[in-house]
Amino acid sequence: MPEVAELHRPTTRDEAWRYADSDFIASAEIALLNDWRTITVPAGETVCEVKTHLSDDGASGMIDRLRVHVGAGGRFEAFAILGGGNYQRVEIEVTLEEGAHFEFGGVTVGGETKRQEFVTRTIHAHPNATSNQIVRAVHWGRATGNYLGRIEVARDAQKTDAAQNFRAILLEKGASANAKPELEIFADDVLCAHGAAIGQLDEQAAYYMAARGIPPQLARKLLVQAFIGDAFVALDDQSSREMMVERALDQLAGATL
Repeated sequence: MPEVAELHRPTTRDEAWRYADSDFIASAEIALLNDWRTITVPAGETVCEVKTHLSDDGASGMIDRLRVHVGAGGRFEAFAILGGGNYQRVEIEVTLEEGAHFEFGGVTVGGETKRQEFVTRTIHAHPNATSNQIVRAVHWGRATGNYLGRIEVARDAQKTDAAQNFRAILLEKGASANAKPELEIFADDVLCAHGAAIGQLDEQAAYYMAARGIPPQLARKLLVQAFIGDAFVALDDQSSREMMVERALDQLAGATL
């Protein structure tokens, strides 16, 4: 741990914290704001981390910062749900060696005035590495879901294949979502793509389902379920995948569907 004098208290003027809860980062212990976990994935191996931070956590705020180094041909997978506390932030910085892969699926869900965000930085440092990130947000009340995703491709990291996709459903007018994708590419033989879409639930699809005998509220819930499920498609373990979807859906208790 660095000396306290060397620690940095971020503010919303810092680009990576621009959508953060300013009150929380101003009052939180500075050591918490600078604390990073680390994971090293050996060459050729796979590490998968599945986490949920839900409304029964009881904490006013939570920050989880993780640095990962993935060896050649290795694979790191992370799947997470943010649904509790007034402010939650999961930040992941991943460095990929040759032929390594990073897979991320995240869901933010909540109402009232909750603010939840995923922040990722993916460093393609060597050739032939791949990454795929899918984030889904479902919010109501005056809640906010954020995704800040940065992809960096080094000069020698040819044959990089990287993708990000963020989508948000706002169930009420007071809710909001923010997306900030970034690409910094110094290699010329790469495939890098990102997409973002923010809108309301597809009422036409809900009407179509209701016209075929599915109750309107159930139809809307099924649409949200499919939407959330996108983030966990790459989670191979079926029981874990179903558990993550169910836990995310449990957070909809206060939402108007």
